[in-house]
Amino acid sequence: MIRCDAKKGSGYVTVTFTLSEGGLDDQAVAVVGDFNEWDPTVAPMVKKGRQRTATVIMPAGRRYAFRYLSEEGRWWNDNAAHAYEPNEFGVDNSILDLSQDGLVPASG
Repeated sequence: MIRCDAKKGSGYVTVTFTLSEGGLDDQAVAVVGDFNEWDPTVAPMVKKGRQRTATVIMPAGRRYAFRYLSEEGRWWNDNAAHAYEPNEFGVDNSILDLSQDGLVPASG
């Protein structure tokens, strides 16, 4: 699940990424994307009960590619992404659209 909350007048959007536990056990998981230089140390997900969440504040007005990465090196996409686009590794990235139009249909 992805929740996008625009901060009025700031030009920024608070984005909360949420994953269900689903086979992750106690593995560390991070949200990585072009908004954080694909660095898994920037947006680690915090385990809360049977879910993991990470909140990131991003500039509005553009699209961002992202994926999830487990500590074991497993990559996957978010089913709630606004779109998917191929990357240079032959798989798709999830796309988060924070343009004005993209904020309206955000999952949540």
